[in-house]
Amino acid sequence: MRRLLKRHLPDHESLATNRWLAPFGSTLLHPRLWHLNRHSAAGAVAVGFFCGLIPGPFQMLGAAICCVLLRVNLPLALLTTLYTNPFTIVPLYILAFAMGEWILGNGGRPFTAPPEWGPAGLGSWIEALIQWMAGLGRPLALGLILLGASLSLLGYLLTRIAWRAYLIHHWNKRRSRHT
Repeated sequence: MRRLLKRHLPDHESLATNRWLAPFGSTLLHPRLWHLNRHSAAGAVAVGFFCGLIPGPFQMLGAAICCVLLRVNLPLALLTTLYTNPFTIVPLYILAFAMGEWILGNGGRPFTAPPEWGPAGLGSWIEALIQWMAGLGRPLALGLILLGASLSLLGYLLTRIAWRAYLIHHWNKRRSRHT
C-alpha cells in the first residue's frame, strides 16, 4: 500500500517547485503532511471521513485545513473525502437528519426530499435549495456532526486495527522464513 501510494503521489521536490503551491510552501510542504505511517494514516482517514460530510466543494478544503492543523497525511485525507459522491450523499444526509431528529426528540417529522431542478432556472433552484436546507436546520446540522464524528472514530479505529493486522502478518511471515 505504501509503495503504491509513493509511486502515484508527487514527490516533495516537485511540490516545492510548483508555482501554485509556492505561497503555501512552508505550510503545505511540512514533512508530516506527506509522511505515511500508522498514526498519520489513521488520522487522515478520520479527517477525511469527518470532512467528507461538509457540503459541496468545501470538503477537500476543510480536510486540507484539518490536516495542516493536526499534521496528518494530506493526500490520504483528501482521497478519503471521496466516499461522499452523488450516489452516497443523499442517504448519508438522510441518516444524519434522522440522527439529529432522534437526539433532539423530534422523531415524528418526515424527511422532505430536496427540490428538483425546474424550468425556472439555476437561480430559483438555488433559492429553493437554501429554503429546503433552512427547513432542515438544527436536526441536520447536529446529525451531520454526530455522523461525521462517528464515521471519523470508526475510520480511525479500523485503520489502526488494519495496520496492526498487516504488521503482525508480515512479522509472522518473516519469522516463518527464518525458521
